[in-house]
Amino acid sequence: MTYNLHHCNPPSKEKEGTIDVDAIAKVIALQKPDLVALQEVDVNTKRSGSINEAVLLATRLKMNFYFGKAINHDGGEYGVAILSRFPLSAQKTFMLPKNNNVKAEQRVLAMVTAEIENGVFIRFASTHLDAQRAEENRILQAKEINRLTEQETLPLIVAGDLNADPSSESIKIFDQAFTRTCSDCGFTIPVNNPDKTIDHIGFKKGNPFNVISHTVIPERYASDHLPVVAVLELKRL
Repeated sequence: MTYNLHHCNPPSKEKEGTIDVDAIAKVIALQKPDLVALQEVDVNTKRSGSINEAVLLATRLKMNFYFGKAINHDGGEYGVAILSRFPLSAQKTFMLPKNNNVKAEQRVLAMVTAEIENGVFIRFASTHLDAQRAEENRILQAKEINRLTEQETLPLIVAGDLNADPSSESIKIFDQAFTRTCSDCGFTIPVNNPDKTIDHIGFKKGNPFNVISHTVIPERYASDHLPVVAVLELKRL
């Protein structure tokens, strides 16, 4: 599952600054995911009431978690996170490149190892690419994700808000190294009358995964993105 949380601030209550962690937790709980990639996660920021959203979601859902900081923000930290039903190890956050001449936030790739069965391990990553209108940074970041994962030997899933539709150059670059879980992907933003697909799930080309399903969840209150759920089967070699 991948879900951009909008820092747990429902868009209908954006002006009031309402933070509704429970709404996000309920959306995730209904899907019963094994692994979740989260974006726009606040940790101890003033705008979110100085709460740790990653910890609160993990606690409510009884899942393990890892937070990958992208930037300092509003007295706290802001970035991506991973929730997991499985034990986690080898957690690491990679800084993604950006052109210093282009005004943009730092972006990251957070990656973990999950033990999905006794002695069976996969890698799982959450990312959030640049949101500028120009595609320059997203192209740099997609290339870096491909480079960072090139030598990965374990099965690998990368999920997140790539801020790019399937026809974009950055997704074409991502597709050189990854197989996305849909070919005719449903729209994920805005939540009302969505017309863009920018939230994606993919696995490394050649990995032994079967795609069972790919679904965009029509949940319109909790965030400004629709959550995406893919069911993957790891084939035994």
